[in-house]
Amino acid sequence: MYGFHTTVAGSFDEVINKTTEALKTEGFGVLTTIDVKATLKAKIDVDRRPYTILGACNPVLANQAINAEPDIGLLLPCNVLVREEEDDSITVAFMDPLAVLGLVEREDVKPLAAEVRSKLERVRDSLTAG
Repeated sequence: MYGFHTTVAGSFDEVINKTTEALKTEGFGVLTTIDVKATLKAKIDVDRRPYTILGACNPVLANQAINAEPDIGLLLPCNVLVREEEDDSITVAFMDPLAVLGLVEREDVKPLAAEVRSKLERVRDSLTAG
């Protein structure tokens, strides 16, 4: 698998805010916010449920990764997806850094990927706990 997820109580906007705050707790900032629902409506007139991609970055760990492998920026930032399901529940899904950064095939990147995954798992767990 290339990701992991959880279901979070609250409205879509509340979950976006909770997720952003939980990411901050683990040292991540949100560099980009892509409102896929609005983009698809504007570009191809498709209606869909709320679906937002947050581009999360931990600057310290990103810097270490770039120092280890300059092209690793092709795999950054860590995407966090917030989407509304058919039953109106809200899913928060996380890119698995071990799977994605494993593409680099460098032993010195694996510990960084493991640390990022651990932080994202703590974010997931804090969202699950409420």
